[in-house]
Amino acid sequence: MIELYLAAATEEAKHNPIVPIWQELVIGTVAFGVLCFVLIKFVFPQMEKTFQARVEAIEGGLKKAETAQAEANQLLEQYKAQLAEARTEAARIRDEARADAEGIRQDVLAKAREESDRIIAAGNEQLAAQRESIVRELRSEVGTLAVDLAGKIVGESLADEARTRGTVERFIADLDTAGQR
Repeated sequence: MIELYLAAATEEAKHNPIVPIWQELVIGTVAFGVLCFVLIKFVFPQMEKTFQARVEAIEGGLKKAETAQAEANQLLEQYKAQLAEARTEAARIRDEARADAEGIRQDVLAKAREESDRIIAAGNEQLAAQRESIVRELRSEVGTLAVDLAGKIVGESLADEARTRGTVERFIADLDTAGQR
C-alpha cells in the first residue's frame, strides 16, 4: 500500500495544478457538446415555440381587447345618440302634449263661454217674457183698479170698455213718463 501511496504522491508531484488534466478536458468538452446539442436540438425550439405562442396569445388578447374597446366605444356613442334622440323625442312629445292641453283648455273655455252666454241669453229671454207677462197682468189689474177708482172719484160708472181702455192707457203712459224722470 505504501507503494500505491508513493506512486500517487509522485504523480501528484508531477502534476501541475494550474494545468488541467487532458482527459478531463476531453470528457468535459464532449459533455458540453452533447449538452449544447440537446439544448439546441430539443429544448430551445420548444422554448421558442412556447415563447412565440405566448407572444401571439398576448398580442391576440391585446387585439381582442382593442377591438372590444372600439366596439364598446361605438356602442357607447350609439347609446348616447339614441339617448339624445329619445330626449329630443320626449321633449317634442311633451311640447305637443302641452300644446294639445292648451288647445283643449281653450276649447273648453270657449264652450263654457258659449254655454254661459246661451244660459244668460235664455235667462234674459225668460226674464223678458216673464216681465212682459207681469206687465200685462199688472196693466190689466192696474187698469181695472184705475177704472174702479176713477169711477168712485167721478161718481159714475166707467164700465164702457173703450173708455176704460183709453183711461188705462193714459194712466200707464203717465206712469211711464213719471218713471223715466
